[in-house]
Amino acid sequence: MSEREIQATSPPELADLPDDFWDEATVVEPATKQPISLRVDADVLRWFKTQGPRYQSRINAVLRSYMSQRRQSSRRKAG
Repeated sequence: MSEREIQATSPPELADLPDDFWDEATVVEPATKQPISLRVDADVLRWFKTQGPRYQSRINAVLRSYMSQRRQSSRRKAG
């Protein structure tokens, strides 16, 4: 992809970044996702879908938050 193509398809808020903006950037690999079949209550799914696109990512974020809290709670009890 050429620099011109990148500029043509970039959102406007990225148009005037300073030349050194990416100098200290690090690549962060996204976590791999495991496809599953999950049964949830219809109203729960409906609510997540009404929040906009990427509802599955938001469900994952809620589950991750719950997991993190439970892990912290377990560590406090063990320590």
